[in-house]
Amino acid sequence: MQLGFFSSTLNDRPISEVLSFAAEAGFDAVELDAMRHVGEPDRLAQVVRDANELGLQISSIAVVGNLLDVDHLKRQSLRATVAAYLEAVAAAGVPLLILFPGFDPNMSEDENYEDFSVFANGLLDESAEFGVHVALENWPGPDNRFIGTTPAGLQKLFRLVPDPRFGIEFDPSHFVRLGVDHLKAYDEIADRVKMLHAKDTVIDAAALQQVGYHGRGWWRYALPGRGVIDWPAFIDKARSHGFDGPVAIEHEDADFGWPGGELSARLDGEREALRFLRQKLAATGGT
Repeated sequence: MQLGFFSSTLNDRPISEVLSFAAEAGFDAVELDAMRHVGEPDRLAQVVRDANELGLQISSIAVVGNLLDVDHLKRQSLRATVAAYLEAVAAAGVPLLILFPGFDPNMSEDENYEDFSVFANGLLDESAEFGVHVALENWPGPDNRFIGTTPAGLQKLFRLVPDPRFGIEFDPSHFVRLGVDHLKAYDEIADRVKMLHAKDTVIDAAALQQVGYHGRGWWRYALPGRGVIDWPAFIDKARSHGFDGPVAIEHEDADFGWPGGELSARLDGEREALRFLRQKLAATGGT
């Protein structure tokens, strides 16, 4: 498995500094936050060349935003940006584009799924000759309403978007805090997993008892190995389904400077996560 990190944790640093750190720390790859670390799609090819010169791969490009934004002007603007990035990703030889479906509260759930699936099918049709894959991250969004974030929702979306080039950037931490068994979820959608996010979830059982699942303060994200996820079991699960693709650490651990805290703490968090994952991969018979 190729180990990298999602660049958003260092979104206040220039891309040249991000890439230099990744190479010096011993990462294999970087997942780029398109808005923060590329900007205009026509800059992507140069960023990829710069990464390659340092011995790094660009595993994926993530365009963060709500593709079902209730503001139709914002929705169309973001969709145009995604379409432009799809062309740039294909031209630069990056294998995967990451999206976030979002949610429009003025439409029914079925209408949300239908609207997004029409857009996604259009992207895949336009990029058929390039072979680029498109995946959504299973982030529930700021209000826990984004579509395609549970096993049932993902299976529904995959029925609507049947092209096997469309799949998921599987982040187990989101399933955990939704009360979904991430290992069973993997079994249900294994053929659509394109990439893994390495992020953990800390559960405060005492706080959960007091406020319940709809309350606040009973969970938080953490670096791999600092929460409830059994990483050897998760790695074994992915391997059992033939996964040998990219894994990107998504550092959102407040104990290591996230978000926007001391730079040295954030970098230490990335290094700690890399060390942990390398150790677990070796222990489970991989690299």
